[in-house]
Order: sequence, then structure tokens, then C-alpha cells
Amino acid sequence: MLTLPLAEGAELHALEPWRAQEFYEFVVRSGRHLTPWMPWATDIDEPAKAARWLQGYAEDQARDGRRVYGIWRDGLLVGGAGFGAFDARTGNCSLGAWLAPEARGQGLATGAARLLADWAVETRGMSRVEWSAATGNHASLAVAKRLGMAQEGVLRSALELDGVRHDIEVWSRIAGEE
Repeated sequence: MLTLPLAEGAELHALEPWRAQEFYEFVVRSGRHLTPWMPWATDIDEPAKAARWLQGYAEDQARDGRRVYGIWRDGLLVGGAGFGAFDARTGNCSLGAWLAPEARGQGLATGAARLLADWAVETRGMSRVEWSAATGNHASLAVAKRLGMAQEGVLRSALELDGVRHDIEVWSRIAGEE
């Protein structure tokens, strides 16, 4: 997968280490919006940390593990989507997405997540694609619903962000249930 179109002027492609400066600038622009739900947004406070974060994903992808993609609109990085876990041996993966505030409401996160979920199931033969988000992260949960995923349950007090405990909703797509 090099580049896939998402919408007019928008595309999805690998978010590789050589794009660390661009990713760092995205985090600076969007960090306040991301930090309530994306702990990594607080950690990436300099280009070198962005490079290490992306390098970790690149190394995992080289071992057929987790992977990350960027969402660009009109040449500007406005979000991302990826597999926080990807285990081809067991057929299980977890998927998530994030957007800058100005990119919301255009179907970009849903489009990217749909492309990645379809690829995982149809091309890679994954059995289960999981989506999980804090119960207060309504935008993320709406993506899972638009993808037609089934809600499996709520993990109570499963996530701590900035000293606050959050419940996590777990959604999934199972191969053959589309």
C-alpha cells in the first residue's frame, strides 16, 4: 500500500520515520485536541521523539506487527489510522484513528478505518478487527458504529489518562460477518 484515495484531495499512506518532522508539526497543531484520548500526543514534544515513535511502528511492521498510516488532505497531514496491535498468527488486530479538529466531519477517519479493516480481513486474512475507545470519546465510537462493528461490551475503569480513570467500549468486526 503506497497511497490510497480517501476523498477529493485526501489520501492515506504509510506514516514512515522520514516524515517525523511533518508528524511532529501535526502533533503541535492538534495536540490539545488529541491529548484527552491519545497519550502519545503528550509524549511527542520534539521531532526526535516523533522519529522514535514512527521508527517503532516501522520496525514492528517489518516484523508483520502493528503499523501506522497518515491521512493527508491537500498535501497536509491531518490525521492518521493504524493497527495498535497486529498479530497475523492469531488473526487478531486492533484498529484506531485520529484527526485534527479541522479535518473532522469529512468522513476521513471512517474512510481510512474502512480501508484498513477491509485490507486486514480480505487481504491479510485476519479473523478479528477490534476497535476500542473511552466511553467519552464519542467521535471515535461513532467511527466504529459507521463501520458496522458490533459492540461487545465495556471494560470498566480500564484506562487512565491524566490521572482520570475511563471506561472503554470494545467493538469488533469478525471475518464473515460483514
